[in-house]
Amino acid sequence: MAAGSGGPAARELFAEGLLQFLRPAVRQLDGHVHAVRESQVELREHIDSLATELCRINEDQKVALDLDPYVKKLLNARRRVVLVNNILQNAQERLRRLNHSVAKETVRRKAMLEAHGKG
Repeated sequence: MAAGSGGPAARELFAEGLLQFLRPAVRQLDGHVHAVRESQVELREHIDSLATELCRINEDQKVALDLDPYVKKLLNARRRVVLVNNILQNAQERLRRLNHSVAKETVRRKAMLEAHGKG
């Protein structure tokens, strides 16, 4: 669509269609991000539990088993999970703001179309 082609009503109709097209995708993406964040929290809890269990096993062993490297690897994995979770949380917040903006713009455009239709 070339700039300036069609009148304001054509541009409004295009914008409305675009907003209607984007809204479900934004909501679906938000839902997927939320599900991934929940699984990340669950993974972090499992890592914590496993690290605690390894420490307990290490303390209970009669023979000196050096499990510290494995515990350190688990804690490093946990740190990465927390980092990814923070990134996902920021992305989800941006998606929520985008969804809110799309909803506001849709309401505004519908009001403008109705006002032009009555006038």
